[in-house]
Amino acid sequence: MGCIKSQPEKSLEEKPVNGSSEKVNIGNVVPDKRCPLTVRQIFSLKQSWRAIKRNISSTGVEMFIRLFKSNASLQTMFHGFKHLHSDDELRSNEALEHHATLVMTTLDDAITHIDNFDYVSEVLRKTGASHVRFAGFTPENFWNMKEPFLEAVKITLGDRYTDNMEAIYRTTITFILQTMSDGIQDELNLLKLGTQV
Repeated sequence: MGCIKSQPEKSLEEKPVNGSSEKVNIGNVVPDKRCPLTVRQIFSLKQSWRAIKRNISSTGVEMFIRLFKSNASLQTMFHGFKHLHSDDELRSNEALEHHATLVMTTLDDAITHIDNFDYVSEVLRKTGASHVRFAGFTPENFWNMKEPFLEAVKITLGDRYTDNMEAIYRTTITFILQTMSDGIQDELNLLKLGTQV
């Protein structure tokens, strides 16, 4: 169920199982060594993510505003809001809010299921691969989201964004972006092979 890099941690923390009153010691969860987080980190991430989920749209919009500030050329890829310049214009734009919510919904799916490595990897790789339809989109474009995502999460969480949570979110978003980058790169390689045949 959980996943870590090495052996499971011994922990006295407990968490509910499937919404019931039954609890399981998270130190006894069998790890999946492919996941970059420990069982305890997964538990902390999921608890913290609840606050993001309640503010998913505004967190997503903030992430994109910060992305466009650091990479203005990326905004030109979006027809619905490429002409906007001020933060206020961007915050009130329905097209940006819609797109930000779609992106955050994908991140929500990955984070809430992070302990199911195969499922999350498949979803993220498919999402990455789907971006080949956007002219000029490269795997590197995903990596531009890393710092804006972390900054938006920090704003939403406020004081709850501790050094420990920053490390967990940094590891999580790195895993997510790497998997999406792998997905689009695999798709680009397939397309390249198809044109060579």
